[in-house]
Amino acid sequence: MLELSGETGTLLQLAIVAALFLAARLLAWRLEPKLEARLRAIESPNHRALRLAVVLLRRLGLVIFVLLSSIALVVMRSYGWPGADFLVEAAMLLAAAWLILRLLSQMIKSKPLGKAVSIGVWIYVALLVLGLMDDAAVLLEAIGFTIGTFRLSLLLIVKMVVFVGVLLWVAIGLGNFIDRRLQASEDLTPSLAVLIGKIAKIVLIVAATLMGLSGLGIDLTVFAVFSGAIGVGIGFGLQKVVSNFISGIIILMDRSIKPGDTITLGETFGWIRELRARFVSVVTRDGKEYLIPNEDFITHEVINWSFTDALVRLDVDFGVSYDSDPHQVSALAIEAAAGCRRVYGGKRPVCWLTGFGDSSLDFRLRFWIDDPRDGLTNIRGTVLLALWDTLKEHGVGIPFPHREVLIRTPIEITGSGGSDA
Repeated sequence: MLELSGETGTLLQLAIVAALFLAARLLAWRLEPKLEARLRAIESPNHRALRLAVVLLRRLGLVIFVLLSSIALVVMRSYGWPGADFLVEAAMLLAAAWLILRLLSQMIKSKPLGKAVSIGVWIYVALLVLGLMDDAAVLLEAIGFTIGTFRLSLLLIVKMVVFVGVLLWVAIGLGNFIDRRLQASEDLTPSLAVLIGKIAKIVLIVAATLMGLSGLGIDLTVFAVFSGAIGVGIGFGLQKVVSNFISGIIILMDRSIKPGDTITLGETFGWIRELRARFVSVVTRDGKEYLIPNEDFITHEVINWSFTDALVRLDVDFGVSYDSDPHQVSALAIEAAAGCRRVYGGKRPVCWLTGFGDSSLDFRLRFWIDDPRDGLTNIRGTVLLALWDTLKEHGVGIPFPHREVLIRTPIEITGSGGSDA
């Protein structure tokens, strides 16, 4: 059995860890290009497995270091180094913990949050492995201050952030799951599904926060001191935020708008994509997405093209020459509009003579559509083109205004040559 002194054993373990780390980096440098080429050649429908393989490939050096450390640890214990393998074991456990945490953090969509969670949990694991948990707890507990009988320490803040954060993460995930299930339900209207989903999220978040604080043994009455300040802050600094939030609840309750509706608000024409707690997402025909505050839908005039139903009536004005038969023109215009694809067949188009213009007989063609979300200008253009083709086919002329300009040469008037008496 090999016996080593404390200082010599520590230096030897540090040397072994450094050598293993260097060897792992060299092996990863040689193997990573080959493994990456093999991964690129794989055509697998399981994208999650490929993503996990890519994450492992990017941390190949850490994977090899854990494997080499495990082998070194087995060899050291086989040759009887009792008590002299602490640093090698700690390095292996910390490397394995960091690798596992980075893999699990891929479940978190936000990369900065995932990395922060990984670092926090790794520090906790490191303190456990190194046996420093009690010392760290004493140090964190010593940093703080007392308010009455309540002591707020750094240790309590850390516990609060971790415990409440985990509960909030679970609550938000559960709320999103409930919201997706409600959106997929065919028994609920879109507005009611959104309203129930938002209420469920709020209830779950509040419940998770209260459960987290109570679970840490915090008396919730201590926060009564700050309630007045929070109320004043909400009343002044967050006035617009609260107004938009309340407006969003009112919109969901009165069902004035819902996802899929075609609306016009000011100069914005588009269809509602999503209702949020603070704003409404409106997508226009040119692909722009406007995030309009909920308050604007309460305080401004909103045209909802599909509030009761999706039927919308459109008008097209045109004129023909005076030598045309107005009865024939009206019939031809109705026929042209009825032949367009998007014109609603449930209501027949109508065409009326509206006036005798300066150079034309003026008509107004009216028709209906049931898909305003697909645009209004394009269907007007389609009907006008069909009307042009039909009138041209039947020899009906569309006049244009004529203007005559008379230029007169000024005449110079000369006197009679006499003088006034």
